[in-house]
Amino acid sequence: MAAPSRNPSFEAVVLPHFDAAHNLARWLMRDGPAAEDVLQDAMVRALTYFPSFKGVNPRGWLLQIVRNAAYSSMKLNRGIELVPIATGEDDPGAIADLPSLDDDPEISLIKAKDRCRVRQLIGTLPVELRETLVLREIEELSYKDIAEVTRTPIGTVMSRLWRARRLLVQAAGEYRRAS
Repeated sequence: MAAPSRNPSFEAVVLPHFDAAHNLARWLMRDGPAAEDVLQDAMVRALTYFPSFKGVNPRGWLLQIVRNAAYSSMKLNRGIELVPIATGEDDPGAIADLPSLDDDPEISLIKAKDRCRVRQLIGTLPVELRETLVLREIEELSYKDIAEVTRTPIGTVMSRLWRARRLLVQAAGEYRRAS
């Protein structure tokens, strides 16, 4: 029996967090193909710099790389507004839209519309609020981990979350009044 390796592989340490990285890229870029490009760039960077990885919080380390790649991409494309064509496969929550076998068709449709509306509302948030909300509520990172990924103080993370949640509540209220 071989002795356990002291240097874990990239596949063992980083790849388990690939889905979280993909999710963050999609929310930051708001465009499927652009998110794929950012994710590819981030994974190349992660592989390149993996030998210097200290072994602490690989998820946060990878998400920070994705965030940096996304912001770099946004700077390169400043002034270019991509308008994605909704095909279902480009939608970050397309799998969540599958009906539950527990629901009748009417309840299933209502839930799908609600999920779609929440994703739309999150998509309207400024990027720094959107990324903080996604990291906390969807990726379930701690405030400390979000602060590390975004390189901001914990107080800023808390403030951004509060503002993001407040804006979502206001937007949802306006949507209900308009309906």
